[in-house]
Amino acid sequence: MSLSPYDRDLDRSAANFQPLTPLAFLERAAEVFPDRLAIAHGGLRRSYREFHTRSKRLASALAKRGFARGDTVAVMLANTPAMLECHYGAPMCGAVLNALNTRLDAAAIAFMLDHGEAKALIVDREFSGVMAQALRLAKARPLVIHYDDPEYDGPGERLGGLDYEALVAEGDEGYQRTAPRDEWDAISLNYTSGT
Repeated sequence: MSLSPYDRDLDRSAANFQPLTPLAFLERAAEVFPDRLAIAHGGLRRSYREFHTRSKRLASALAKRGFARGDTVAVMLANTPAMLECHYGAPMCGAVLNALNTRLDAAAIAFMLDHGEAKALIVDREFSGVMAQALRLAKARPLVIHYDDPEYDGPGERLGGLDYEALVAEGDEGYQRTAPRDEWDAISLNYTSGT
């Protein structure tokens, strides 16, 4: 089978190929609008530069702890700055983000942790009750990272020995993302809620 003229001498290069990834949106926003407001959460305000830097630090910290392409990072977080950072930070090191549904019961969450082979779990104190139960039911033994939303003042206990802010502080803000290589690399794992 001969190649068509469109397939000959047209190898991928920086001049003619850009892998499709949502990570490029944050990178571009940080470059073009570095000082514009990206995140507002209670009294917290972060620019696109800060958002991008913290996401890179999260990716770097995960990579330093051995997380790589295809490893699942599950999160049980509300719509918080940490959730936004995880959407970019996890895939920046090649990991796959599994954002768990905060309305599910422990058995369903335990299934997802096992099925997705979660290697890390970032959990907000707000959801510690259902997550403690899910972790007891699951076979998976992920690294549990605690996040405490400063806007949440209700009940809940700290799960895990590692604090999210301490993890981010471990990272390098100069980190260069390693993934995804192209649009075929997984960056998220999503489960339907029974539909």
